[in-house]
Amino acid sequence: MKLSDVGLDVVKTPRLVKLIAFAFLSISTIFLFNHFSDSFSYPSLRFPISSSSNVTEAIQADITSVAAVAPSPPPRPHLKISPPPLPPTVVRTGIIDENGAMSDSFEIGGFDPDSVDELKSQTGNSSVEEKESPEVGFQIEKLKLCDKTKIDYIPCLDNEEEIKRLNNTDRGENYERHCPKQSLDCLIPPPDGYKKPIPWPQSRDKIWFNNVPHTRLVEDKGGQNWIRREKDKFVFPGGGTQFIHGADQYLDQISQMIPDITFGSRTRVALDIGCGVASFGAFLMQRNTTTLSVAPKDVHENQIQFALERGVPAMVAVFATRRLLYPSQSFEMIHCSRCRINWTRDDGILLLEVNRMLRAGGYFVWAAQPVYKHEDNLQEQWKEMVDLTNRICWELIKKEGYIAVWRKPLNNSCYISREAGTKPPLCRPDDDSDDVWYVDMKPCITRLPDNGYGANVSTWPARLHDPPERLQSIQMDAYISRKEIMKAESRFWLEVVESYVRVFRWKEFKLRNVLDMRAGFGGFAAALNDLGLDCWVMNIVPVSGFNTLPVIYDRGLIGAMHDWCEPFDTYPRTYDLIHAAFLFSVEKKRCNITNIVLEMDRMLRPGGRVYIRDSLSLMDQLQQLAKAIGWTAGVHDTGEGPHASVRILICDKRI
Repeated sequence: MKLSDVGLDVVKTPRLVKLIAFAFLSISTIFLFNHFSDSFSYPSLRFPISSSSNVTEAIQADITSVAAVAPSPPPRPHLKISPPPLPPTVVRTGIIDENGAMSDSFEIGGFDPDSVDELKSQTGNSSVEEKESPEVGFQIEKLKLCDKTKIDYIPCLDNEEEIKRLNNTDRGENYERHCPKQSLDCLIPPPDGYKKPIPWPQSRDKIWFNNVPHTRLVEDKGGQNWIRREKDKFVFPGGGTQFIHGADQYLDQISQMIPDITFGSRTRVALDIGCGVASFGAFLMQRNTTTLSVAPKDVHENQIQFALERGVPAMVAVFATRRLLYPSQSFEMIHCSRCRINWTRDDGILLLEVNRMLRAGGYFVWAAQPVYKHEDNLQEQWKEMVDLTNRICWELIKKEGYIAVWRKPLNNSCYISREAGTKPPLCRPDDDSDDVWYVDMKPCITRLPDNGYGANVSTWPARLHDPPERLQSIQMDAYISRKEIMKAESRFWLEVVESYVRVFRWKEFKLRNVLDMRAGFGGFAAALNDLGLDCWVMNIVPVSGFNTLPVIYDRGLIGAMHDWCEPFDTYPRTYDLIHAAFLFSVEKKRCNITNIVLEMDRMLRPGGRVYIRDSLSLMDQLQQLAKAIGWTAGVHDTGEGPHASVRILICDKRI
């Protein structure tokens, strides 16, 4: 058989014929489908041809005529199209879960590690590079320095004109707040030769002379081992009028007298009245007890300034006619060593103020001449003190040497069982013992809560994160979710502060004295403690918000009530860091923002920092104010990213 015959037979086979016919039919079907699809799918499409309108109209007419004569197309096949991929999961950033309930499980985001270099400042390793701020519709002129006479100026305590108008100063009214009508409009200058403060813990024992250039205490108290000058420094040997051999030995004696006082565990927060240079509080800190040292700005007017320069918690305050700015049951121990206060005057009203602030079951330690001297007048003072403390149900626990210690009762049973007519009386049930802003002292015994709130706080450090019972007594909107709110606040600030420490190298900054201008439940201060920063925080609760101060003290922290429309009772150059979270957006309707920023500058140490976390709408104005003051300032995104409505303004005050 020939090869050509074989090929011809193959071509003639029915199978090949069928294949060719199927292929031709398929090609014809595809061609027809494409033709009708192109002709009828987009009858109204306008082609963007940039020629004359006549050409365009002709093309459109041709398309329309074809559409009119063409037969109806077959129905388009239903194509199964895959759905687009889902967007990436969004991480929830609030404290409300999907059911609308409070939750303490959330993330706040973090800083971009690549932006660390951008966040360095112009003042060394830890400064912040400014971003260009958008143009704003106002310009603030650069502020000038005040006169050198205002180096230690405290506006509400140095108002000489108002003090001269007082009719009576027998009870110390001249040492109380008398704020001037005219706000400060200049910058407080530092003393000549001011240096960056010596860091803690070295500052406990020595500070630069030029930073607090006052020698009155050296002249008056040098022989009592308080303070002495050595060349360009002040040195603090650790003594006091009643503990000339040192605060450590004195604290050992108190611990032996009252074993249950257990510093750093049961006794976490203390108040030292008439503190001198605050050696008592300075040495208690190494026993894990935070002591707030208070004294008036009197003849020894710089004692609180020495305390603050040393890095010890302190505030200018006086026992006169008004309540001190701390809530009821704040302190586990209140100490007075030769504090020059007549506790029994005016039916014991000053000791009743101590009783208000002393926690149920807490201790009052009195080291004074009436305790151990036998002169007739001093023995009479001792008898009056014993009589008064008996009538207010304090128990004299121990009297040894020159120290006497009383303990406050745990409940109201002793008060109720007193004979009818015994003075001082119990305060009225409707008296708010936590209301302290410009409130006069009351000659009555503050009632203890019948439910025991305030008396049953946990020991340190558990109390820092255990929601206290008094959380339920705070006058605020929430009730059931309060514990969750407090826990959420703590977690939020822990993550925020951790990012600050990591990105802005806070541990290199060597923070010591810190002010939180709107503290809430104290979450910012708790975060600093949890992250091991060796500092203390003055937690301010503004009068415009909920009074959370009792919770702050129950957590083992310290703070005060204040109205930021007025200056604060502290010396210039007090704080290394000032923190303000959403303060300006809250207070802008009540207070002058410029005055608040000027007050921040007065309180801030040269070389210190300000962190303002607030609404984006306020950042331009705040940044302009910072520049007018002379701060190096930059606005930065929060961890929520560039599209969030909140920003952080970071400012450095150059030396």
